[in-house]
Amino acid sequence: MSDYIEFIEPEFDERVVEIARVAKVVKGGRRFSFRVTVVAGDNKGTIGMGIGKANAVPDAMKKATERARKNMQKVNLYKTTIPHEVLGQVSGARVLLRPASEGTGVISAGGVRAVLEVAGVHDILTKSLGSANMLNVVMATFDALHQLKDAREEAILRGKNADELLPYWDRRQHA
Repeated sequence: MSDYIEFIEPEFDERVVEIARVAKVVKGGRRFSFRVTVVAGDNKGTIGMGIGKANAVPDAMKKATERARKNMQKVNLYKTTIPHEVLGQVSGARVLLRPASEGTGVISAGGVRAVLEVAGVHDILTKSLGSANMLNVVMATFDALHQLKDAREEAILRGKNADELLPYWDRRQHA
């Protein structure tokens, strides 16, 4: 038997959302570097986002991945979707997330899809409004997911039965 406890790092689903070449203007001209945005999640409601900047793409990816793993946060999900409709906003980017019944799939594209898939959402309707800046759209999606409230906790706060706050397709099954 060994004297140390082996730490097993949990396996995360990681997606590269964007690789952008950015420039810093200095006295002698422009200095170019790469900004990489990565989202990571365990497909069970824990997600994180990381941004890494370096002169080479692999170095920037490594930084972004480390930061994504470090900034993991839990979000409230309901079965394979989200508990209620929500609008996330960052700068000019707005992202609308709507719950969908089982079997609908992830109706989304680009950065929003990547974030939702690593979070473990399988059925959802989305709409990206306003700015198409990928970084802001991803951050707006995170904002929306962090606004989600648990149906049971919200029912207790409102003094209602938890079944009354379920999505309508599940309310019919419970009645």
